[in-house]
Amino acid sequence: MARVAKRLKAADEGLNPDQLYPVEEAVAMVKERATAKFDETIEIAMNLGVDPRHADQMVRGVVSLPNGTGKSVRVGVFARGEKADEAKAAGADVVGAEDLVEIVQGGTIDFDRCIATPDMMGLVGRLGKVLGPRGLMPNPRVGTVTMDVATAVANAKGGEVQFRVEKAGIVHAGVGKASFTAEQLAENVKAFADAVSKAKPSGAKGTFMQRASVSSTMGRGVKIDVSSLSAS
Repeated sequence: MARVAKRLKAADEGLNPDQLYPVEEAVAMVKERATAKFDETIEIAMNLGVDPRHADQMVRGVVSLPNGTGKSVRVGVFARGEKADEAKAAGADVVGAEDLVEIVQGGTIDFDRCIATPDMMGLVGRLGKVLGPRGLMPNPRVGTVTMDVATAVANAKGGEVQFRVEKAGIVHAGVGKASFTAEQLAENVKAFADAVSKAKPSGAKGTFMQRASVSSTMGRGVKIDVSSLSAS
């Protein structure tokens, strides 16, 4: 505990918890303070002016980060025949149809992203109670229900991030690793913020992006000046 307290005290030095920092400065401060013995994930959290309990205020989307996420993603694909072969060739880790449904129903979910061809959704729909709470249910809105399984697998492996606003109006995602340069992290944060901005729902009123902060797995959050999140 003493070691953790010492590390957190060091991380707090030079950091004003109430100040809003430009995104480039914020990610540099978080990166500098990410001193754990593993490559910490850098995450962004954004408070949006929406109430996702209303259908017209739901925020959901997908973005390909310019510098990837630094995370190895295991991809599962529900497909048959030629499409199953395409998925395997593209690097999918788990591919199947009825057999894969049985495996998932048995409690084994050996993938981080789930893709399905449209004809498989009748089967995959049976797994809603299993995949839904984990955020793994395929959805055409984010490109995971598609006949182009090869591209979907490549995107998932190449740094594509899905996002969905939570009950409190917060959306968050991993946008890189502490080993990334500050420039790479800032580019990823701006790309994510741009995608969220473009996903603004029709029912959103007032200020859409209200607050944002960036942090590392073991570190403190640093508040971002939202006006600095423009990708331009």
